[in-house]
Amino acid sequence: MSDGRVSVVSKVAVVTGAGSGIGRAVALELLEAGWSVVLAGRREEALAETARLAGGGPPAPVVPTDVADPARVDALFAAVRKRFGRLDLLFNNAGSFGPRGVPLEDLAYEDWRSVVDTNLTGAFLCAQAAFRLMRDQEPRGGRIINNGSVSAHAPRPDSVAYTATKHAVTGLTKSLSLDGRRYDIACGQIDVGNAATEMTERMSAGVPQASGELVAEPVMDVADVARTVRHMASLPLAANVQFATVMATAMPYIGRG
Repeated sequence: MSDGRVSVVSKVAVVTGAGSGIGRAVALELLEAGWSVVLAGRREEALAETARLAGGGPPAPVVPTDVADPARVDALFAAVRKRFGRLDLLFNNAGSFGPRGVPLEDLAYEDWRSVVDTNLTGAFLCAQAAFRLMRDQEPRGGRIINNGSVSAHAPRPDSVAYTATKHAVTGLTKSLSLDGRRYDIACGQIDVGNAATEMTERMSAGVPQASGELVAEPVMDVADVARTVRHMASLPLAANVQFATVMATAMPYIGRG
């Protein structure tokens, strides 16, 4: 088309944090299922690698984005509107754990703020931009899936910034679900525990428990998370998985401590 927009033959998704871990796995799963997927994240090289791993399907657009920057978020969704004309799914996945093993009383303000800006403000900015696009498109509506954590229910030691933001994401999910009704926008949340990614490599070596012990924890295949997100995304907008917990079966979450 003369304006650069492509005709839409599949549903359109934006995946943030698509350059690694859960974001990459979900992006590849959606691409395999026939979705058009826009890959967003801070590292252009990592996003390009995700696109390369997608294989022989239509190329996945790469849009380097810092979700904590309102101007960059606006540019991301403007690019989606220009290329596809609509948005059916936002997987709000970009996140940061922050410095590990730092006691609450020693956590620097800058580190606290960085985690809040990415995990909470970034998720809000992307959801807000998605709302505006989903509200105005025809047919109206879409779906937002927020990546929470089992830390939204039970924290780990020395994780105050991550835990606080993941609790806040749960509140964001509930508000988006309510406010989205008038625009046919559904919103759900997936809380993940011990998926095997770069972030969880340390699990096999041992992680601190509430008791003070250092214990190795089991992990699960990140593909199991991706398949769950794909299922949530495939539902008609009249149905919604409000909250889903996907975790390694034997991780010490049930009865943690």
